[in-house]
Amino acid sequence: MAFPPRQPRGNFNPRFKKEQQQEHRTNNMIRVPQVRLVGDNVEVGVYSIQEALKMAQEQQLDLVEISPQADPPVCKIIDYNKFLYEKKKKEKEMKAKSKTAEVKEIRFTPGTDDHDFDFKARHAESFLKEGNKVKAYVQFKGRAIMFKERGELVLLKFAERLGEVGQPEGLPKLEGKRMLMIISPKTSKKKKEGS
Repeated sequence: MAFPPRQPRGNFNPRFKKEQQQEHRTNNMIRVPQVRLVGDNVEVGVYSIQEALKMAQEQQLDLVEISPQADPPVCKIIDYNKFLYEKKKKEKEMKAKSKTAEVKEIRFTPGTDDHDFDFKARHAESFLKEGNKVKAYVQFKGRAIMFKERGELVLLKFAERLGEVGQPEGLPKLEGKRMLMIISPKTSKKKKEGS
């Protein structure tokens, strides 16, 4: 049995990936009659595409389309590589600033003594000041489940102790052999701005 001859596939070679598309249109890729120029090194206004390209060439920079949806599209005369570098830098800073809050767990037993309680409360205070939530729970072992009230008292005392920096999201609730309560940090934006 003979196979039919293979059809030529043109210039396509699966081993070589296509060159990555640019994120923004630049210079001759911009195909509109007019553009609005903005930036430091130009007088803000609407120019024909030929004028804008000429201005960019005179400054030995690129004409970069920043907002293609606008009418006319908004462009800037800048070094494209520098523009991309600054954009990535800004994105990285934004990502670093938007730190996700973690949930820190603190465990008690129905018979937690005062020293342990104070130690754990100090840790919880520091977690809340950092902007994290605290999940406090009382673990009941064996027959200790009969003393649910003790567990509830421990958690309520804990919430009261953290009253300045945090607030409970609800009353203590029993889940299996655990009674838990989540305490979230109080929003203290004014304090942060002042310091």
